Amino acid sequence: MSLNCDILDLRAFLAIIELRSFHRASELLFISQPALSRRIQKLEYSIGAPLFERTTRHVAPTAVGQELVPLVRRMIEEFDASLFAVQDISARRTGQITIACIPTAAFYFLPAAIRRFNEEHPKIKFRILDLSAADGLNAVARGEVEFGVNMMGASDSELIFDTLIDDVFVLACRRDHPLATKPSVKWTDLEPYRLITVARSSGNRTLLDAALAKRNVKLNWFYEVTHLSTSLGLVEANLGISVIPKLATPQDEHPILVSREIGAPTVVRTIGIVRRRNASLSPAAEKFLNLLMNMWPKP
Repeated sequence: MSLNCDILDLRAFLAIIELRSFHRASELLFISQPALSRRIQKLEYSIGAPLFERTTRHVAPTAVGQELVPLVRRMIEEFDASLFAVQDISARRTGQITIACIPTAAFYFLPAAIRRFNEEHPKIKFRILDLSAADGLNAVARGEVEFGVNMMGASDSELIFDTLIDDVFVLACRRDHPLATKPSVKWTDLEPYRLITVARSSGNRTLLDAALAKRNVKLNWFYEVTHLSTSLGLVEANLGISVIPKLATPQDEHPILVSREIGAPTVVRTIGIVRRRNASLSPAAEKFLNLLMNMWPKP
């Protein structure tokens, strides 16, 4: 669909969203209220749906309007960044990269990539949305971010996936736990113990359940949490053991926790880059994407 609108229409939309008032928005933008209303009507006609619910005392976005907010904000940010870049003699070295990233990748390996990138491009800023796998895919599909770092599993034909690394699931337990004496364990070794797991809605849990169901392995999922870091806290408190991606385990020697490989079967999640098919990246995002792909070449 072709949108017949301009940057001023989008700024008008965001001004009303932020101020919740056509009157205050018109004052902020130095235009008359009728002119502001015409801009919103033009945008609504282009979108094909009303963007605001209006009464004499109340202005609020409709469901469509609320969904449009993050996309419009990103478009404005990119436009402003491009405008400043044109005014700057070092245009190729300025800008902002907006990406969505699953929390474990955002915490454990993304910082190293950003540090290396900023050494060559110190003026390029980052906006990172650390989201669940499902929310991250949605952010990419809606155009809220330029690309995402996510788990393989997207079924949307409009998205493409490029592999970065394979991340194996391991056992996390205390050093004084009986399983810590083994160099590696089998899934059946875990059956007698209380396990801490992430919620069923998590991509990690979905992958694990599917893999273990094929082998008819039934574990005692006793505690359920939202974040992998929380599961490690419960393990450290001696409430149980956990199965987590290796990236989520402590990267340095930990005084209390250890991790052990799990075999029969080995369960792996594949992490990579998710992009919109045929969508163009900004020059800065293209450079950062190339750096990521070179740091973790395809297996």
